[in-house]
Amino acid sequence: MVATLRKIFRFYYDGFRAMTLGRTLWAIILIKLFIMFAILKVFFFPDLLAGKSPEERSSYVLEQLTPEN
Repeated sequence: MVATLRKIFRFYYDGFRAMTLGRTLWAIILIKLFIMFAILKVFFFPDLLAGKSPEERSSYVLEQLTPEN
């Protein structure tokens, strides 16, 4: 089991170490992830529960989850 995990680790380690174009692609992927999770979150997903007490938060969540009939 340990030998198999060691072989898998060495396979990926050698592959990432030998990359030339892959490093650029990984940099692009990481930049895109940063933009998606850090920047877009600020503009498109505001914190609606900020500044509310725990009772106000629970009542707000309850109102959003239960249908109005």
